[in-house]
Amino acid sequence: MASWAVELLAFSLGLLGFLGTVIATILPHWWRSAHVGANILTAVTYVRGLWMECAWHSTGVYQCHGYRSQLALPPDLRAARAMMVISCLLAVPAAGAAIVGMRCTLCAQGSPAKATATTCGGAGFIVAGLLCLAPVSWSTNDVVVEFYNPTLPSGMKYEIGQALYLGFASSALSMLGGALLCAHSLGNQAPYLGNQAHSLGNHAPSLGNHAPSLGSHAPSLTSASHSGYRLSDYV
Repeated sequence: MASWAVELLAFSLGLLGFLGTVIATILPHWWRSAHVGANILTAVTYVRGLWMECAWHSTGVYQCHGYRSQLALPPDLRAARAMMVISCLLAVPAAGAAIVGMRCTLCAQGSPAKATATTCGGAGFIVAGLLCLAPVSWSTNDVVVEFYNPTLPSGMKYEIGQALYLGFASSALSMLGGALLCAHSLGNQAPYLGNQAHSLGNHAPSLGNHAPSLGSHAPSLTSASHSGYRLSDYV
């Protein structure tokens, strides 16, 4: 029962990390305009994301538009897009493998492939978390470096957006869930191998029990020779 609880906890953490990664990928709140210096009081707040940039007016109007040219985007933004999308896509088969490998499911019961599926699912969640962590980390670093750059005008500085915080949390949940799945599945492989060896040992004496039965029929040939019947008489 405790092993089921650990597997369900690990799978839930990985699933929450996957959902958070999807939301962080879609949201435009990666960079938020900084209100510093003469820009403290402003009627418009700008936010930027991987796919669009938006402007929020003090009147309550929220306007968004996607980037016009995909080829004109900076290389780091295109790399961040690719890594976040791959992270989301990789988490889907990882979740499927984890479902197959969990003990509370009926798939591949009594087979070593069940533990292997759990390990593959955990490794998939870990890789997905790392793919999410990398673009979130360098985007945060760029925001901090540009914010403290004295040569950059105050109106062009940005702060860390909510999507970056969500990306950090999502990557941590994915890696934690994947690590728990891998550790739990590796711990369960040894008992399975021990049980398999024990079952083979129990079948070994059954083969030896048939040896006396074969030997018990050997005297029947000698008794036949003493009763007057010889095999040479039939040749």
